[in-house]
Amino acid sequence: MARIPAPVAAVRTAVRRVLSPATGPVLVACSGGADSLALAAATAFLAPRLGVRAGLVTVDHQLQEGSAGRAQTVARWAQSAGLDPVEVATVEVGGRPGGPEAAAREARYAALTAAAARTGAELVLLGHTRDDQAETVLLALARGAGPRGLAGMPVRRGIFVRPLLDVVRADTRKACAALGLATWEDPHNSDSAYARARVRATALPVLVETLGAGVVGNLARTASLLATDADLLDSLAASALTDALDEAGGLAVPALAKLHPALLGRVLHAWCRSLGAPPAALSHRHVAALEAMITDWHGQGHAVLPGGIAVARKDGLLRRVML
Repeated sequence: MARIPAPVAAVRTAVRRVLSPATGPVLVACSGGADSLALAAATAFLAPRLGVRAGLVTVDHQLQEGSAGRAQTVARWAQSAGLDPVEVATVEVGGRPGGPEAAAREARYAALTAAAARTGAELVLLGHTRDDQAETVLLALARGAGPRGLAGMPVRRGIFVRPLLDVVRADTRKACAALGLATWEDPHNSDSAYARARVRATALPVLVETLGAGVVGNLARTASLLATDADLLDSLAASALTDALDEAGGLAVPALAKLHPALLGRVLHAWCRSLGAPPAALSHRHVAALEAMITDWHGQGHAVLPGGIAVARKDGLLRRVML
């Protein structure tokens, strides 16, 4: 019996941890790059052996010449590998809020969510690796993110699962090579106009050269440790938010004033989101303005959140007000 190449085994082992005979239908999100293609190949191998129905969706962002043809190539490969159903989701990125990376990500996740709903998939598998996680932590550090941002990408959030967060990018490339799979290199991954591309090409390699190859795993491990702590704090904050809410949806200042700062910021952030403030636009300065109404109250006026939402302190409550 031929020995399975170690990189192929590493990817399959990671996917097997997610799939089980009890797993419902799944979709693999696949761009045709090495990470997602290795993930799709492992899923195509394991799913029938585990009795799991597995399909694939590839998103055409229409941002590059030939993107439609590439998406069709990925779809044909998926069909030949036995994945079913197989879909090409074509999206419009232009006109969405945020920069080009954020707009493409929003369009992609919306398309993946819709594909899962159409096909009855319970999980959508994403091909992010340990290297992607390390890059995410560095980008979060550069933005001055708190623990939740530094926790990086979760293994699972809703229907989205990332089986390869403990697999290095080099192994996904080697796995594809061992399986004879032709991979696609997204030119955006080497375009210096994108922050992640700069981190990938310059910042992380410098850290590896300076601190050793273990820095990638250590960054990813830091994200995992912080995610555990952040989950607990978020749970405590959710309970504190419930306790502080009044019947009209305002927040009782005395209840908030008793909270540890680590919980207070989370409670206010969650409350802002419940008011309709877009999470991507909600920043530390917005939450800090609300915190000042509790910890440094001197009669200041209203604070304005993203989305034109105004909040003021009145009669011992933080409330949404009309301007």
